[in-house]
Amino acid sequence: MESIMSSNLVSSHPSHISDSATQSWLKANWVKTAALSTVTLLNGYAIVLMYSRGEFAFALLTLVLASLGVYVFARKRTYAHRYIYPGVAGMILFIIFPLIYTIGLAFTNYSGANQLSFERAQSVLMDQTFQSGDSYSFELRQHDDLYSIALKQGDTWLVSAPRSLTKKSLTKATANQPAGHIALLPSDALTGKKAPLKAVIKNRNLLSELVVETPNGTELKMSGLRKFAQVKPLYTLDSDGESLVNNKTEQVLKPNYEIGYYQTVDTDGAFIGKPITPGFIVNIGFDNFTRIFSDPGIQGPFFKIFVWTVLFSAITVALTLAFGVILAQIVSWEALKGRGLYRVLLILPYAVPAFISILIFKGLFNQSFGEINQLLQGLFGLSPAWFTDPTLAKTMIIIVNTWLGYPYMMILAMGMLKAIPDDLYEASAMDGAGPIDNFFKITLPLLVKPMVPLLIASFAFNFNNFVLIQLLTNGAPDMIGTTVPAGHTDLLVSYTYRIAFEGAGGQDFGLAGAIATLIFVLVGGLSLLNMKFTKLETE
Repeated sequence: MESIMSSNLVSSHPSHISDSATQSWLKANWVKTAALSTVTLLNGYAIVLMYSRGEFAFALLTLVLASLGVYVFARKRTYAHRYIYPGVAGMILFIIFPLIYTIGLAFTNYSGANQLSFERAQSVLMDQTFQSGDSYSFELRQHDDLYSIALKQGDTWLVSAPRSLTKKSLTKATANQPAGHIALLPSDALTGKKAPLKAVIKNRNLLSELVVETPNGTELKMSGLRKFAQVKPLYTLDSDGESLVNNKTEQVLKPNYEIGYYQTVDTDGAFIGKPITPGFIVNIGFDNFTRIFSDPGIQGPFFKIFVWTVLFSAITVALTLAFGVILAQIVSWEALKGRGLYRVLLILPYAVPAFISILIFKGLFNQSFGEINQLLQGLFGLSPAWFTDPTLAKTMIIIVNTWLGYPYMMILAMGMLKAIPDDLYEASAMDGAGPIDNFFKITLPLLVKPMVPLLIASFAFNFNNFVLIQLLTNGAPDMIGTTVPAGHTDLLVSYTYRIAFEGAGGQDFGLAGAIATLIFVLVGGLSLLNMKFTKLETE
């Protein structure tokens, strides 16, 4: 009997475990399905919203990231990649998308004056108005919590019925008036008290949307804090759906798709006159790249800045390497007492945040009150113009960057010096070689060869050293006669920043994107060279 019961218990136990596992799996699967469905719906709503607002690039980005995430987490085959997905998504979001977006901008006329789509630019122009008749003074009259508009026409006051200053009340349609229209009627005397100007300013947005009608049917709109006037749309859309007619001058304007602006046309349809802002975004092909090499106001500064960028990066790498290796050799000298203290002191510039050191040096090099000029003035009677003379400004930048960069090279060299066998120095000593021969024939070659990839990486970093230039000189002193802002100490990256955000005639994001694309090609080439050297070292 006991054996039968035991047999029954054993036979029933696996099915119980199986049912429990199945229920747990179904519950977990239901939760995952619900979570993925919620994420899909939210992202779908966001994509539709961005697409409707013309943000096509960001809508596509959201679609790609959401689709990839759902694909990874919904399928059993790809579920193991859930740990990789955040990294891939971050790479797409912060590296690939900005890169593609920047390259895309390089082929457009996107700028401070050309930020809108054609439809949006057309809508903005059609919203413009002009005063087509006389203007009239008005007062806002207060009746407890209600207000009325009183307009003076000659010696007569035209007054509206009191109502609350709310959007719902002012734009409410009546039996005799459409929404947003208010009728004015003649009045012998004004009632209520005159509202202060701050009440007009507070409700200016609401009042500017109103259309008030005089008894003779004239429609007036707010044209100032104390004025109403008869206004009309400045532009009217022509029958072709693209052309605009200037109601004030009766000129015809057509969209110029080559430059992205509306312009007036003559009787033959040729574009004449100045472009009308705002403009709209159009594709202009390689025009931005062509401007870099053909416009004298861009070509000259670009090549000067390019040469300076290369020299700055190369000189910085050479000086930091030289100082780093020499100091590493000194602090590794066993006969030197207090080596540990010297190492700490020499590494301190690397430990202090770079922007703090740069700002301190900016004060030290101050031409009037800086300690460096005061010392030079006291010793030699010199007062260098560090920030106004191009050569001295570049020298100052190299000095500061060498100070910031040598600790890194020193740390690398200190580690590599320990890997050099002592047998080489012993054999060299037997041949009669001195310390200088050992340094140039043994130490330096054995240090530089494995450091080549790091030197290339340092060159690429200094090629884009935006923080140093921005905080120390901001590109100054400026070059004269340039089409876009440019300075003698600008690197390509800071030059691009100034084009994008400091242009006097409007930020030229398209041209900045073209230069950024060239920088990417140059730095990308350096990265490939670095990978090649790294591969050779590995082999």
